[in-house]
Amino acid sequence: MKPEIKEKIKRNLPKMLSFFFFFGVITILPLMTIILPKKEFSEIENRVLSKAPEFSFSSVLDRSFMKNSESYFADHFVGRTDWIKAKTQMELLTGRREINGVYIEDGRMVEKLDYPDYKTILKSISAINNFSENTGLKTYVMIVPTSAEFYSSSNPNIDQKEEISKIYSELSEKNIITLDAYSILNSNKDDYIYYRTDHHWTTLGAYYVYSSTAYDMGFTPVSLDNYNIEHASSDFQGTLYSKTLYDGVKSDIIDIYYPTSGVDIMSTDVYTGKGTETYESYYFRDFLEIKDKYSVFGGQNQPVVKIKTNALNEGKLLVIKDSYANSYIPFLSQHYSEITMLDMRYIDVPYDEIINIDDYNQVMFLYNYSTFAQDKNIRKLDF
Repeated sequence: MKPEIKEKIKRNLPKMLSFFFFFGVITILPLMTIILPKKEFSEIENRVLSKAPEFSFSSVLDRSFMKNSESYFADHFVGRTDWIKAKTQMELLTGRREINGVYIEDGRMVEKLDYPDYKTILKSISAINNFSENTGLKTYVMIVPTSAEFYSSSNPNIDQKEEISKIYSELSEKNIITLDAYSILNSNKDDYIYYRTDHHWTTLGAYYVYSSTAYDMGFTPVSLDNYNIEHASSDFQGTLYSKTLYDGVKSDIIDIYYPTSGVDIMSTDVYTGKGTETYESYYFRDFLEIKDKYSVFGGQNQPVVKIKTNALNEGKLLVIKDSYANSYIPFLSQHYSEITMLDMRYIDVPYDEIINIDDYNQVMFLYNYSTFAQDKNIRKLDF
């Protein structure tokens, strides 16, 4: 080969490589995306992936076909996870701290809080007040602040302590006892009370609140010394990680607290909406082997979960809740013969078609602030 030709190739090599790279990105990768088998669920993102859209003239006319095609292609693009991780790294390098609704700061991930929807909140409060009055049951309400209250400077205009106080002030003082989760969490915010990569509180955070509010519920809390603590997993990457896929925050530890004496959970009944399955334990250890490790506590969210204990009393508690309750319930189990958890997000029929309210002595509403402020399912209690 002539020297001048070699020199010309050498000069143009970067352009040629750029061309082939660009050609590969716009042709080979999309082709591989079309050809390769598709997954229905992304475990690392903890969500269902888009399905291939069905073609129709109406879907073309209203542009939904193209929109759904874009979502489908984006969800199944070859190397999607690596592209998302690279994008997150680039955004952080530019100084951006908020990624897909998650703030990354001080070695942790914190959920971005939207401004409260007061119309939704007032409807939920009305439903709780009506439920308490109509059932006549002693009612407890506990709204738990999220980690954003204690660890993030990025939501300065949302004071969860103040917002929770507003909610409590609207609840009926006649039948409802409000439980203060804020104070004990604030006092112990330097401890490991919230996960770094997930929106839930840790088992320790749940225990602190249990120990602080037990007296208001009429019983003495079990001492922390009376629990054996199992570090069930040390590589938990939770819901906030799923939104960012950022590996720069240390993975979390899942702890399970076992009482050394006292009351044991004897069985767990899970109603899925189609039928009921009974399990010997409240802890679903298979989840420790996959990404969704928090579901070790009572399994994945279901319409109704009922635990039965060997407590020598007739105390039966109904808990209307979000998933914060899942790691909290084992502590309450020391004081009740039965606890039934109702998750209104998965219930589309009147609640009295699923449970008999006369079976219970008390009811508890347990939500984290972020969920409560947006939840449109508590109002179903009025139906």
